[in-house]
Amino acid sequence: MLEIDHLTLAYDDTVVVEDLALTAADGEVLCVLGPSGCGKSTLLRAVAGLEPPVTGTIHLDGRDLAGLRPDQRDVGLMFQEHALFPHRNVAENVAFGPRVHGLDRDAVRQRVAEALSLVGLSGTEFRHVDELSGGERQRVALARAIAPRPRLLMLDEPLGSLDRALQTRLLEDLPRVLSQLGTTVVYVTHDQDEALSLADRIAVMRAGRIEQQDTPAELWRSPRTAFVARFLGLGPVMAVQADADTVTTPWGRVPRAEVSDAGAATGTVETVLLPEALRLATGHQPPGDDELAVTATVVIRRFQGDHLRLGVDTATGQRLQVAAWRGQLPEVGDEVTLAIEVAGIHLLADDPGG
Repeated sequence: MLEIDHLTLAYDDTVVVEDLALTAADGEVLCVLGPSGCGKSTLLRAVAGLEPPVTGTIHLDGRDLAGLRPDQRDVGLMFQEHALFPHRNVAENVAFGPRVHGLDRDAVRQRVAEALSLVGLSGTEFRHVDELSGGERQRVALARAIAPRPRLLMLDEPLGSLDRALQTRLLEDLPRVLSQLGTTVVYVTHDQDEALSLADRIAVMRAGRIEQQDTPAELWRSPRTAFVARFLGLGPVMAVQADADTVTTPWGRVPRAEVSDAGAATGTVETVLLPEALRLATGHQPPGDDELAVTATVVIRRFQGDHLRLGVDTATGQRLQVAAWRGQLPEVGDEVTLAIEVAGIHLLADDPGG
């Protein structure tokens, strides 16, 4: 439904997005995930018609958007800065888009009520925006973006200033509501948890380029590069020696056919330990035939609600993170045995940018 091809964007002589290709299917929630300054917001502005491309094309439903004004594109964009009308109340702000699209009064009123209910602001219709908190203003901006039911809805860090409880609620409600509306969504965020919870597909962006596009599950299981692994919070990323048949890890040699491989070369390559590959071994659950046994010392112990998060130093010099559940509560200084699943050792493709 959305197709971006060979897109380059620049401010003066500074290239912000370079030769980027990206697609979103009809009804899909596509998250563009990346650090601040990587070009995520500029990409949205280009699709909305607010930034002219240097090169490349943007098609929506097969229609070339080149030369079309923002109001002709059937695209909604929620800005990070809210951009609300300060002289209008909440309902008037949310009603702006449906009115521009020519809906009658009853239809506009219904759209406003539905959008405000979704973001948890029912009953605030007649409040002025200067009476709202920062989080409330952000929710009004989200409601205003949803109310016109655009063909493509683009959200730029929409949950950034909301409290955790409301973030959780919106992350649960948004996919259902957007699915009912039949809206395709491009959702920009730097928050990995948001992207993994909300997206049908994630495009990880770095320095104006797409590093990897995949489903959340595939991205988590098979990051291609060290940048993607680190940005998702996977780890640790470390160098190992690999040849066609074996991989030499700090804890022993394993058959290359048994590890997860993203297309790494031979020689010194980088690898990441996938989170599910690491556990505390116990007398009842010792390391199995498909696991490596590693001795380590607990150096960090953090309470995480339903479990402990342990930082452990291995005898071979690596700092690893492992979960400890009820009945497995070692103290700082205790020696533990780790079980590392061989299949969870994931070789990464070359990553020149580090």
